[in-house]
Amino acid sequence: MKKSLVGWAAFLALASTGVAHAQATDTLKKLKDTGVVTMGVRESSGALSYTLGDGKYVGYHVEICQKVLGDIEKQLGRKLEVKYQPVTSQNRIPLVQNGTVDIECGSTTNNMTRQKDVAFAVTTFVEEVRIAVKANSGITSIAQLNGKKVATTTGTTSVQTLRKNERATNVNFEEVFGKDHADSFLLLETGRADAFVMDGSLLAGLIAKSKNPADYKIVGEVLSVEPIAIMIRKDDPAFKKAVDDSLRAMMKSGEIAKLYDKWLMQPIPPANAKVGLPMSDNLKAALANPNDKPMEDYAAKK
Repeated sequence: MKKSLVGWAAFLALASTGVAHAQATDTLKKLKDTGVVTMGVRESSGALSYTLGDGKYVGYHVEICQKVLGDIEKQLGRKLEVKYQPVTSQNRIPLVQNGTVDIECGSTTNNMTRQKDVAFAVTTFVEEVRIAVKANSGITSIAQLNGKKVATTTGTTSVQTLRKNERATNVNFEEVFGKDHADSFLLLETGRADAFVMDGSLLAGLIAKSKNPADYKIVGEVLSVEPIAIMIRKDDPAFKKAVDDSLRAMMKSGEIAKLYDKWLMQPIPPANAKVGLPMSDNLKAALANPNDKPMEDYAAKK
């Protein structure tokens, strides 16, 4: 009898854990019950997600997420209050995992390592990692980074990508870290770094918003091709389907292409500067055939 009771106790403990896990990952139920959704946003992720100050966040991915949440409101049959939670490269995954953030709308690369911890919606941006330098630096390639200081943002994949590049063999550089993308650009701007390795759209956006855009240029080889996607909790198929269905509809209607033009090709606030980054062939393909494949799949195609 005692063994039986112990067995039942163990079973109930496991069952309650399973229920708690199911509740924790049932985002649609959480949104319907509370009427509140928390959107993870970035303060300086180029034209994808950035702040105008006073708690106002804008950008290509922010507006896409706002439209997705509008569709989810219709599905749930109730209005949702959207709370904006700034996240960083370091804390974005933990904040999605622990339920603080319901949908992260920044500049997160979908890769196989991250897929172990979180889920990604279908790809809405395809990034090419590049190198930004001062225009008068004379640096035009990876080889010329030997002995230089290279800035990157803590918690991002860019310098790992640079180190793995075959052209970086025997190139020794010192890594310097910015706490966010604006901080990393400041390292380049103030001469504390000779180069800044990051997603091309982020570099283009930061250069466009700088005091003297002509003082900088994007150079060198494309270091990697990375699918960028909206991040959500893992093991929540109903919420992922709701997000993906909304995105697929926007892709089919041409709405996402219009948003791309608005944020990447037209003047944007606060300085009304243009990022001027035409849509890549990789992104055109992702919009024509929606998928949530990780960056490793793109690398395999090379």
